[in-house]
Amino acid sequence: MDCGPGQHLRGARPGGKSKREPPDDAGGDNRGYFTPVAMKTRFILIQTSHAGNVGGAARAMKVMGFDELVLVAPRWDNVLRREETIQRASGALDVLNQARIVDTLEEALDGLTHLCATAMTPRDFGPPTTTPRPHFEALLAQQPRPEGVGFLFGSERFGMRNEDVYRCHVALSIPTNPQFGSLNLASAVQVLAYEWRLALGGYEVQSATPEPHLADAQQVAGMLGHWEASLTEIGFLDPAAPKKLMPRLQQLFNRAQLTQEEVHILRGVAKQMSVANRQKG
Repeated sequence: MDCGPGQHLRGARPGGKSKREPPDDAGGDNRGYFTPVAMKTRFILIQTSHAGNVGGAARAMKVMGFDELVLVAPRWDNVLRREETIQRASGALDVLNQARIVDTLEEALDGLTHLCATAMTPRDFGPPTTTPRPHFEALLAQQPRPEGVGFLFGSERFGMRNEDVYRCHVALSIPTNPQFGSLNLASAVQVLAYEWRLALGGYEVQSATPEPHLADAQQVAGMLGHWEASLTEIGFLDPAAPKKLMPRLQQLFNRAQLTQEEVHILRGVAKQMSVANRQKG
């Protein structure tokens, strides 16, 4: 890939939208994603020149549940132990500890049957270029599925060599701003790791808030009666000419789907209106 220091993966324009429909054998619904799939996955960084990007890539992988990292001829022989690498890994030390360093790309490809290059610069020969999501969906719909998938990332300085891209089955490109389309290496790893995890089934989103307990119609009616009395007391509501005020408030609160706690708050407001009016009088 052609990119400057600290940059990676220029974006391409997607050819069109794809529907996230699971293959016929995917089983039950998993929030619109595929049923979780176990797949051997390896991230391969070729001739990486910035130690921080190695740590950042390890962190990006672990966040998405991947742990197999291979470095091909990195600039620093001790890159896995450099301070910048460890700092940027931000706790993903297990990924760094089990990472491999090899001299050639061939040594990094064992057990992989589908290779994805991350090359943006168009080649007059080589694999087709596409965006990650539709490719992953099509890949997992194949029978048989691949035994192992590898994601290859070139050097921050000069990207992937043509001969390395030619080894791959596809060249993946992340759609980005046409006026500023370069991604940092670790950022590109994060995007592809996320898209791949999503295709494999994704993770549940855990809510930190408890399920609300909605007020029933009787509680809402009681609160409205309290408000009607208080609004009348302060002179906002004229019982002789109400002008549909209370029905409008009824509809407002119905749309709001008040919880029991919110009904208590509104009753407190009505009570305080009456107290303040009496004190003023």
